[in-house]
Amino acid sequence: MSSSQQKIPTNWEEREALRVKGQFWTPDWVADAMISYPVTGGFTDIFDPAIGAGAFFLAAKRIAHQTGVQLRLSGTESDPDMLIEAKKWGLTDGDLSEVQIRDFVLDTPAISLSTAVANPPYIRHHRLSAEAKGQLKALCRKITGFTIDGRAGLHVYFLLTALSMLRDDGRLAFIMPADTVEGVFAKKLWDWITRHYCLDAVVSFAPEATPFPGVDTNALIFFIRKSQPKDTFYWTRCLVPHPRELKDWVWLGFKTGSSTTLDVQSRVLEEALATGLSRPTNNALNSSHTLFTYATIMRGVATGSNDFFFLTQQQVRDLDIPSIFLQSSLGRTRDVPGDTITHQTIADAEKAGRPTFLLSLDGRSLETFPLSIQSYLAKGVGLGLPLLALIKQRKPWYKMEKRRAPSFLFAYLGRRNARFIRNEAGIIPLTSFLCVYPRHNDVEYIEALWRVLSHPETVRNLARVGKSYGSGAIKVEPRALEMLPLPETVLQETGLDRHNQLELAF
Repeated sequence: MSSSQQKIPTNWEEREALRVKGQFWTPDWVADAMISYPVTGGFTDIFDPAIGAGAFFLAAKRIAHQTGVQLRLSGTESDPDMLIEAKKWGLTDGDLSEVQIRDFVLDTPAISLSTAVANPPYIRHHRLSAEAKGQLKALCRKITGFTIDGRAGLHVYFLLTALSMLRDDGRLAFIMPADTVEGVFAKKLWDWITRHYCLDAVVSFAPEATPFPGVDTNALIFFIRKSQPKDTFYWTRCLVPHPRELKDWVWLGFKTGSSTTLDVQSRVLEEALATGLSRPTNNALNSSHTLFTYATIMRGVATGSNDFFFLTQQQVRDLDIPSIFLQSSLGRTRDVPGDTITHQTIADAEKAGRPTFLLSLDGRSLETFPLSIQSYLAKGVGLGLPLLALIKQRKPWYKMEKRRAPSFLFAYLGRRNARFIRNEAGIIPLTSFLCVYPRHNDVEYIEALWRVLSHPETVRNLARVGKSYGSGAIKVEPRALEMLPLPETVLQETGLDRHNQLELAF
């Protein structure tokens, strides 16, 4: 059975088992294109630091059969069971004879590499032990001279390790999640990589062309040489799944232009690093018209324990919580089906049994609260809430974060597309939302800002500042949302810029 026929698990337990190991299968059409990169450079040694089920070895055998070039296969794999799986797919003992059972990153073989081709395990930072994180931090410092943010996943260290082992003119082809270039560590990491290596090309995928359907990640392929860095590189987007042209494009040295299946661009490296290597060219990148000019952004309230502090109408009645200690609130994006929160939205959530009240206590001493609240807080102590990571930072532990009701919310989590929401009901949102506070309270100003935020061109620009996930989903953090470019034509149409200048003058 070929790797393109491999079934992506749909069962939750199967998917979770894969996530723990970080294993996601690479389809033939991707593996063939990636193997073509070192072969067209004249290299016959193919090294895969994370063999898995052997997708790249199988691709190498196909390429060798098609070209008549004999390829030598070697690599590492930390899970011996995967080599048994690889044999089921058609690899032989001979194919796997030069595979070492070892951890490529934490037990790196003492060799240099002419090639490295891999789909490294996608193991996110929260699945790594404190000891492993310490080792990875030391490894990064040894290779680069600095450390990167601890939220970098294991796949990032596979990339750094493989790059550090490349011989002069050696070639690397890695397929990795977009967080490799979108995480908080990305700028520091890619500034270093592109100063020391030559980035030849990056391949991205339209949502309908994803090589990993059903997996919540946006993949990118990186083609990198250990050679003098260049000021430009090729950035390509696969528009349809299984494009034969992808392998041909790599085989011809990235020289062919766009087609019905590939959108090929030659990009300036400086622009691409500023924009983000997962994103198309951003002509509005240096625009002075960003959301920060017109509004400030803050995340919603982090309670530390929604089960305790976020209450239903029935719980409020049963616990006899006075209304003075409650704030109207929403915690899930799916509780807001439209683009406006009204009092009916709250009523619908209450009817569905959803929590709509935030227990918002101040820092007064416990004995000054009504007895009903004292009794409820005592239950919280019994549950161990004061020891929870976020809650124990508060003094006293029950003192809730304060927010004033924002004019607008931004929904940046969940499976729906990211969107702005008008807050007509004046609710206080939890952390599934960001709070958007206009810089001026003038009614006309707020109305003009809403017209800008809800405009399709503004919404399309979210992809320029957000982190991308599977199926075209994005997540935009508060500081990134402040950098959202606002279309100049829309600003002019709505008169927002004029309103802003008048308010500033006043």
